[in-house]
Amino acid sequence: MSTETFSFQAEISQLMSLIINTFYSNKEVFLRELVSNASDALDKIRYEALTDPSKLDSEKELYIRITPDKEHNILSIRDTGIGMTKADLVNNLGTIAKSGTKAFMEALSSGADISMIGQFGVGFYSAYLVAEKVQVISKHNDDEQYIWESAAGGSFTITRDTVNEPLGRGTEMRLFMKEDQLEYLEEKKIKEIIKKHSEFIGYPIQLAVEKETEKEVEEDEEEEVKEEGAKIEEIEDEDDKKEKKKKTIKEKTIENEELNKTKPLWTRNPEDITNEEYATFYKSLTNDWADHMAVKHFAIEGQLEFRAILFVPGRAPFDMFETKKKRNNIKLYVRRVFIMDDCEDLIPEWLNFIKGIVDSEDLPLNISREMLQQNKILKVIRKNLVKKCLEMFAEIAEDKEQFAKFYEAFAKNIKLGVHEDAQNRNKLADLLRYHSTKSSDEMTSLKDYVTRMPEKQKNIYYITGESRTAVENSPFLEVLKKKGYEVLFMVDPIDEYAVAQLKEFDGKKLVSVTKEGLELEEDDDEKAAREAEEKSYEGLCTQIKEILGDKVEKVLISNRISESPCVLVTGAFGWSSNMERIMKAQALRDSSMSSYMASKKSLELNPKNPIIKTLKAKVDADKNDKTVKDLTLLMYDVALIVSGFSIEKTDVFADRINRMIKLGLAIDEEEEEETSTSDMPALESEENPVSSEMEEVD
Repeated sequence: MSTETFSFQAEISQLMSLIINTFYSNKEVFLRELVSNASDALDKIRYEALTDPSKLDSEKELYIRITPDKEHNILSIRDTGIGMTKADLVNNLGTIAKSGTKAFMEALSSGADISMIGQFGVGFYSAYLVAEKVQVISKHNDDEQYIWESAAGGSFTITRDTVNEPLGRGTEMRLFMKEDQLEYLEEKKIKEIIKKHSEFIGYPIQLAVEKETEKEVEEDEEEEVKEEGAKIEEIEDEDDKKEKKKKTIKEKTIENEELNKTKPLWTRNPEDITNEEYATFYKSLTNDWADHMAVKHFAIEGQLEFRAILFVPGRAPFDMFETKKKRNNIKLYVRRVFIMDDCEDLIPEWLNFIKGIVDSEDLPLNISREMLQQNKILKVIRKNLVKKCLEMFAEIAEDKEQFAKFYEAFAKNIKLGVHEDAQNRNKLADLLRYHSTKSSDEMTSLKDYVTRMPEKQKNIYYITGESRTAVENSPFLEVLKKKGYEVLFMVDPIDEYAVAQLKEFDGKKLVSVTKEGLELEEDDDEKAAREAEEKSYEGLCTQIKEILGDKVEKVLISNRISESPCVLVTGAFGWSSNMERIMKAQALRDSSMSSYMASKKSLELNPKNPIIKTLKAKVDADKNDKTVKDLTLLMYDVALIVSGFSIEKTDVFADRINRMIKLGLAIDEEEEEETSTSDMPALESEENPVSSEMEEVD
């Protein structure tokens, strides 16, 4: 039959010119697109066969077969799908522009990636990334077999096929490869691309591979000899009865090797899947050598349909919070076709350690990143994934030993979730674990803390600090320990951020013991005694405030210390001393922020401490006593250290300590040079009652 020539529609011609003449580094997407198209064709015939099984008579087996022909530089992709009639070939491959053609060209010109080609429904033309000429041989049940051919010169031809073998049904694409794209004929390269992009296509993808087998054959004796020679040889053969020689030859055979044997595990019933199968699937998905810790396999049905398998890894990845790292490890499939593995909107950042796959039935295959951001389906998927992750964590928490491993690896993520995810904050708070004044070596949950609270106790108390060692003997805990109140140790820097958002748990407020406004339950007698002390020490508080000036906002009598002379507390809404330390350690911090976030400090005095009592006596006797000033400054510096702050003028502090040592050793200071700090008067003689009192306390 004669060949007919057709012109490409203008936009398609433009698109092909763009594909052929522009340099793209990731040309491998062509194979993903063509395999995806083949899978769609197989879906269509399978769907039609549901109502009319005879449609499969022309070819019972459903498969996709890739055959590289290195001799002629042809890559052939064959499917036994629905096939195309002559009209389909004319319309679908050239004369009617798909709605996505123009949109894709606009996306490309604004910097989009060529790999999005399939998302606009024009994946077929990606063949021209690697081929200089393409032939499409197709046979539909309702038509003859035709050949579509084009070298992309603005036109294509269609001829009735009388030269190739009958296909039965389906389509074979022949890509005549460009000279510089022959790597795509290599077995290794094809396998690599299929594993990456099309491993879970629902039909077998076969690759025609050349196998060499060794075979033993009898060696035929060459009889290029004279007749006599032949006779002599014959006699020799009879005499020696030699066996005929055998030689080994290599025989080349073509075999079809199935590339996607790993069937989509998520499409199966979870009850039929063993732990070993999940473990194998997890390792092939993530390239992790260790087993996973937990798995959640589920399907959501109803208005929205998707299936997912989520894994908690056995250990935290070393680069979990790297800023340049890929945002998540969830692979997004649409009807078993891989779309992307770095969809930021699929799962929140605090769950970036979760690995797995999501396979949606509802998302369109031609979805782009921009469309994904606006997509309502994706928002519902995200909400469900977070919900299922929380269920999985709650299941892990039932096994104490397993949860200890989980918490050690992923505590930071849970705390980040408390900070970022307002909707699930209460559920995440159930997963938090801390050491406390009563928990010894085991960590306690907030739930357990609440069950141990004495009746009088209204709030949950916590202290933040650099390490457990630094906080467990803190002066801030003195009164709370005496009252039998438990205090949680929050020693992870991220705790500061998490607790700022988690205002309460189970109706109980979370209260920092290092911030002002600590209200401890007291009876009438205790209240009256405290008020009397406040009145009695008013003069001392005023004097100390005058000495310290704007170093402290106020000086008052403390209800939180019973042994230490004094502590520095921060404002209820500013940074704690620990937060101040964390912020100072930030390499790229905005120093202007420190000025208004760093709290004004209040100095709290312990009226039962002998040092404070003696200072009061000295102030009552003589307001302008020189020793009071020096001792107040020294006491303030010590309070800075025990309250978790850093001393700005360490040289001045060292000077004061050295002078205390000299005083203790009775070294005469007469010949000492005057110190550089003129505002520091010399300490009085060792008979001074204040210094002897301090030695006593020491």
